[in-house]
Amino acid sequence: MHQPANLSFERVVHEFARWRAVPEQQRSPAPAWWWGPAFEALGLRQPMPATWSAALGLPDGSTIATGAELLLASLADQTLLPWTGDFPFNARQFNAS
Repeated sequence: MHQPANLSFERVVHEFARWRAVPEQQRSPAPAWWWGPAFEALGLRQPMPATWSAALGLPDGSTIATGAELLLASLADQTLLPWTGDFPFNARQFNAS
């Protein structure tokens, strides 16, 4: 994996773990900025580092492409995207009350 793409994908993996740690009813929609790094990684069949697999909730030895597919699946059915300040929590939910 090209070094800048590697860094982008690693950042997204860690953001995904932070996002998923928020209870679903309190979390923001998945952010659109995950699309680019996920699409860049779709064809990569090399195994991810174990820490990335763990952060994504995937088995050890999962490929980078499998991680990318998981990220894209988190975005697939969304009709709204969060503002940067709303990630990983849905700040609008808390301000609506």
